[in-house]
Order: sequence, then structure tokens, then C-alpha cells
Amino acid sequence: MIANCFNRLVFASERRLALPIATYPGLALTGATVRQAVSDSQVQFDAVAALHARYRTPVVLSAMDLSAEAEAFGCALHLSDNEIPSVTGRLVTTLEQARALPVPQPGDRRTAVYLDTVRRLKKLPSRPLVLGGCIGPFSLASRLVGVSEALEMTLAEPELMAVVLEKSTTFLAGYARAFQQAGADGVIMAEPAAGLLSPRGVAAHSSAYIKSIAAAVCDGEFALILHNCAARGLHLAAILETGLSTFHFGAPMDLPAALERVPSEVVLCGNLDPASVFCQAAPTEMRARASELLSRTAAHRNCVLSSGCDLPASAPLANLDALYAVVAGA
Repeated sequence: MIANCFNRLVFASERRLALPIATYPGLALTGATVRQAVSDSQVQFDAVAALHARYRTPVVLSAMDLSAEAEAFGCALHLSDNEIPSVTGRLVTTLEQARALPVPQPGDRRTAVYLDTVRRLKKLPSRPLVLGGCIGPFSLASRLVGVSEALEMTLAEPELMAVVLEKSTTFLAGYARAFQQAGADGVIMAEPAAGLLSPRGVAAHSSAYIKSIAAAVCDGEFALILHNCAARGLHLAAILETGLSTFHFGAPMDLPAALERVPSEVVLCGNLDPASVFCQAAPTEMRARASELLSRTAAHRNCVLSSGCDLPASAPLANLDALYAVVAGA
């Protein structure tokens, strides 16, 4: 398993850590919109810095936006003031189009926003670990060819998918290196579409490509953290084939059971549901759910409490307050 600075922070901490994937809730503290945050690195930095000041977190994250890389390839997007951008339509429908598809450069289009946000975060006086964010190879390929179509293409048009996956991987390896050069201590790579595959499909169409990306950036310090909010226990063995040592899971994963199946040096983060817990629950319920997960994973120093996926701007700060209060009292 690949060592990294994030895991060392987890094991060195005197108490359990919380790492909700929360950037957009910081907009409630700054008054900016989601559209502004995904388009302007200063606006995004301000939201992250405001949350960091409120919670004194040892780790800060740039925003999770799984459209920026697809946009760099040429995909059309839907943007709004209050919702995270989403890809519209399909960019690649034939093998010929896949072969002709140019690979963009890191920093093209809005990927520059995230790289610059990391540069700004590295200047925070408290010097927290800084994690950038990017999409995973199968999830990027799925946005280029269409998500439902990608699942079918893995079986019906494997050559087309292989071409798109190779180009996605080439870009993402370069993008991860660009984060590294910008000063990031690591990257959270979001691969939710892979959770829709079979375990064999995960190994072939996701883990093998992520292993290649890891080889380009993992040096014993840089943390490549794999996020898959759709993965379940049956996917765990295939996901571990990446060789990574840090994973972030969503609500479908039985986290206590997964902790029993991974080596003690592997860190698992998760997995309180963003919608039903962070957005819809009252702070008392948020506190109860966080306390329950903390208790169920008490025997495992290699567990970090988190949201199961990124939190929308509408997630109440009172619930983040409750989560951090629970962890601080543990």
C-alpha cells in the first residue's frame, strides 16, 4: 500500500478526525454563489478559508466539481447560481470520434480555477494539509460518452471505451501532477460512476487506470484519496487493487464491515449521508448519527468521519457544527 502524508496525520492525531467534503457550505459565510465559486479561485478560496477559520480543520479541500475536466475536453455544461455544474449531452459517440479526441492540458478552461485555489490555500498561515479535487478516469470517460452509454460500452464497444479511458487517464495523470506542482499535499479523486459497474468491471475499467495515475504522482508524501460514493462491500476487493492506502466511501458502503477487511494501515473515510443527514436532519439527529458512527468504528484508528459525498451549499452550518462538536468530544 502507498504511504502518504494524510494517513500519517490521521494516525498521529490524538483524537479521531472529521473530514466532511464541504466547500460549498462555506458560501453561506461569504455570501457568494456556486456559479461564482466554480469560476473564480478567490471566491472559492474565501469559502474554504471561512470554514477553516470556523472549525480549525487540519485539512482543507478545494471544491468537488466533476464537470471541470469534461468541460476541458469540450463538453457542454449547465451552470446555475445554486447548483454544482453538470455535463449536458455526449461528446463522443463513435470510435472515430474517440480516436480524434484531443487531450487538453491541465489548466485549460476552469481546471485553472482549482489549481489556483490550491495555490491560495497553501498560503494559509495555519498551514493545513491542502487537498485538491478531480474526477476519476471511468467517471470522466462516462461524462464524455454518456453515463448510461458507458456502462453498455464496456461490454458492447470495449475498444471505444479503452480509447476514451486512456485519454482520460493521460489527462488526469497530468492534472494530478499539476496539483502537486501547485503545492497540493494530495488529491481526492471522485470515481462515483465506477460504483455502477460489477466488481470485475471496477477492476478492469477503473482500478487499473487509477493505479497508472498513482504511479505518476504518489511519492510517499502525496495523498491520492479515492472517493466512490456508490461502491458497496462487493466492490471493495476490486477497489483495493488500485494499491492506494486511502479511500472515501458513501452511504452504500458498510463502513464498519469494510474496516474489518482492510489492512490497518489503510484509512477509510465516510460515510454520513449528505441528503438525509447533513441537509435534512436536525442538529440533534446529526449529532446522534455522528456519535453512532464514531462508536461503531471506535476500534479503528484508521477511520475518519466524513460526509458520504460532497455537501451542497444548502447544507446547514449547524449540522457541520454538530459533527465537529462530536469529534472534538471523542
